[in-house]
Amino acid sequence: MESIFEVGNLKSNGHYSLATIHNNIAYVSGQFAIDPVTQEKKFGTIEEETLQALKNIEYILQEVGSQKNQVLRMTLYIPDIKIWDRVDRVYTEFFGDHKPARSVVPTNELHFGFKVEIEAIAYI
Repeated sequence: MESIFEVGNLKSNGHYSLATIHNNIAYVSGQFAIDPVTQEKKFGTIEEETLQALKNIEYILQEVGSQKNQVLRMTLYIPDIKIWDRVDRVYTEFFGDHKPARSVVPTNELHFGFKVEIEAIAYI
């Protein structure tokens, strides 16, 4: 098992790894809309935050030898199910024909006030 704590300027800021690799499977911790270069929190529309979180997952996966079309499962956390259609449009465009298993979990508030948090499992 290998723990990844930093990819570029994306870093784990608590007692967790950014990703864990085990038996050629990458488990990516929940990602927010944080700029991977500046580490700035990129608060914006739900569409903007969703795309940035997905790009961060893709960035981490590339670093560990995987890619977005190797994603097996996604879990998306959103504060209100009423915004799901907007998240789904960005998600669908991002993945195209690839359709990993997925769960959408409506929650209350997300950390830092973000509108979406996304985690992934992919093969390497």
